[in-house]
Amino acid sequence: MLLYAHSITPRLKYVADFLTRYYGHPFKVMANETAYLDSTDPRINYSHQRMSDGELYIKPSPLLSESEKRRFNLHAVAHNGYKVIFESNCDLGFDLFAGIFYLLTRYEEYLPHAKDAYGRFAHEASLAFREEFLHLPLINIWLEDFRTVLEERFPGIELQKPQFSFEPTYDIDLAWAFKFKPFKVRWGRILNHIFRLKFGQARRHIKVLKGKIQDPYDSYEWLDELHRQHNLQPVYFILAAIEKGKYDKNADVHLPQFHQLVHALGSQYTLGMHPSWYSGDHKAALAKEKAVVEKASHQHLHHSRQHYIRMQMPQTYHHLQDLGIQHEYSMGYGTINGFRASVATPYYWYDLEKEQQTNLLIHPFCFMDATAYYQQKQTPEETLAELRELLKTIRSVGGTMSTVWHNHLLGTAPEFEGWREVYAQFVAETGM
Repeated sequence: MLLYAHSITPRLKYVADFLTRYYGHPFKVMANETAYLDSTDPRINYSHQRMSDGELYIKPSPLLSESEKRRFNLHAVAHNGYKVIFESNCDLGFDLFAGIFYLLTRYEEYLPHAKDAYGRFAHEASLAFREEFLHLPLINIWLEDFRTVLEERFPGIELQKPQFSFEPTYDIDLAWAFKFKPFKVRWGRILNHIFRLKFGQARRHIKVLKGKIQDPYDSYEWLDELHRQHNLQPVYFILAAIEKGKYDKNADVHLPQFHQLVHALGSQYTLGMHPSWYSGDHKAALAKEKAVVEKASHQHLHHSRQHYIRMQMPQTYHHLQDLGIQHEYSMGYGTINGFRASVATPYYWYDLEKEQQTNLLIHPFCFMDATAYYQQKQTPEETLAELRELLKTIRSVGGTMSTVWHNHLLGTAPEFEGWREVYAQFVAETGM
């Protein structure tokens, strides 16, 4: 597929590379008008005027020819049963390439924006939320429609069809509820339960410490069995904050039991680091936290997801790249479920600050249990309905459904009753 443009920019090359990987078919960018007109290959004209019969014409917006970052006054309009941005008078009715670039790069997060209570990019500030397509992998929907256009315009063209996949991931923020706490902490909590007349919780706490019942946050063996039943290969992200604080309450990273847990998980599954809240303000802590998990697991880490999804474009990604991270899993919101980058396909990060594609592969997620429970305040039944709707949508476009769950929500604590059953039901329905 030839893709003609007046000038070849890093932004256009990035979009062409994304299309090449998505369709499994090369999109060759060129600026030689004569060679383009003489070719008999399928052709896309991405310039300001039509040039020949038989070509597919997409009229460009300025976005891919620029190198600065500026605010666009964008609104979504209805087109072919879905919404589009960068509307233009051309064969598609909009600038598909600019739309892909704008959403994939999280362009709006580089501009001044509203922040949420945790200092993160507020989902309410996003175009996807304002224009009511946050619940959709809009890029995948565009590309499946674009596939039809290409196949009709260029009969015989062979385009790869993406296949649905399910990618389960887990954040281990609190490895245990009661076990392996310092003596004062253990009995301080028990006395607190008693003073607050929560005798049932005090009894459960004591039974856990005596080994009579399992710790309520210990869902590891239950998950192992679920993975075996459905042949799943999840990714576990381990919080290993050395400096504890309001948002970093993980187990003591020096505990032998903590190291044993990490080693056991790493012997079966892919592990990643889970950079603490503290490390967001102290870069040096990142390397220390990574070293803790690597030492416990006896392996090098290449995967990461931010604790509390605390990230800042592009600094967070720069710091992770400096540590050798190759797979990043924070592309989602901690305040609402949906598609932060409007896509359900892993993609390489484009650094808008340096204007270049990187080798950092972004794995977007669309659902987090903590978001459903704490932010959206859903019941297990409401969450299952949400998961089914997301699954149906992603399956229809052959996307990757990546979800985030926590061991403590999948445990046996009374406050999370029904959540592990919902997860087991959902996993069964993925068909994996």
